[in-house]
Amino acid sequence: MMARRLERFCSPGKGNGLRALQRMKPGELLYKAEPFACTVSKKGRGSVCENCFSRKQSLLRCSRCKVARYCDARCQKQAWLEHKRECLCLRSCQPQIPADSVRLVGRIIFKLLNHSSCPSEELYSVSEHESHIKEMSEDMKEGLGNLTEMLQLYLQEESEDVSRLMSGLDLLHLFAKVSSQSVFFWGC
Repeated sequence: MMARRLERFCSPGKGNGLRALQRMKPGELLYKAEPFACTVSKKGRGSVCENCFSRKQSLLRCSRCKVARYCDARCQKQAWLEHKRECLCLRSCQPQIPADSVRLVGRIIFKLLNHSSCPSEELYSVSEHESHIKEMSEDMKEGLGNLTEMLQLYLQEESEDVSRLMSGLDLLHLFAKVSSQSVFFWGC
């Protein structure tokens, strides 16, 4: 779909973008994909399902980590492959829950480790996203460094595979990519 109707381009100093290759009608859907990785923010935790993102008064809580919440057993079962590794990490750092960006980067790392491909990567892979780290102040870079340390503590209970993958990633740039996004959702 994308190949015929849209093209990627780079605008120096502004970053990457997409443009239509043919005339489109107002309101016409150009592209649709599930997020590569996403997480419910602390503000939404407890009232938003971790799987379908529905808002509900009463959600079922993961019996292991006691953090993730789901509409019902079906949503919990659908989310298990994504939540399984995170569940272990959340249990290991209780009663503290890491910052939203730490949880999100953790989910990105788990997805990369599983070599899961996503239709959204047809647009841009994680490595192709801009970090804009060159434009960041030293204070912002220091804050990202603190998030990197939090991530390492959060993932310390994980396997050697995670440690190997993390050693090959520039975690500071990965956090900068996540932090430079206007919303903590990435194409699935």
